[in-house]
Amino acid sequence: MTGQVTGQVQRLLNVIGNDAYSTKELMEILGLRHRQTFRDNYLLPAMEKGLIEMTIPAKPNSSKQKIRKVKNF
Repeated sequence: MTGQVTGQVQRLLNVIGNDAYSTKELMEILGLRHRQTFRDNYLLPAMEKGLIEMTIPAKPNSSKQKIRKVKNF
């Protein structure tokens, strides 16, 4: 892992493991209710560091969208 990651990002990575989850599923597993907080504190920092990716990057708002760890990570 390059650079430091926040506790929230590390928690997200631990939850994801080798699976892919929807945003709703991840929020439920992490016990979070506020979508914007989840996005700002968990998803965006992890994506900016290249640690996670969308399964359907061309359609970020797809109902079938899931989040997974980057394979090289």
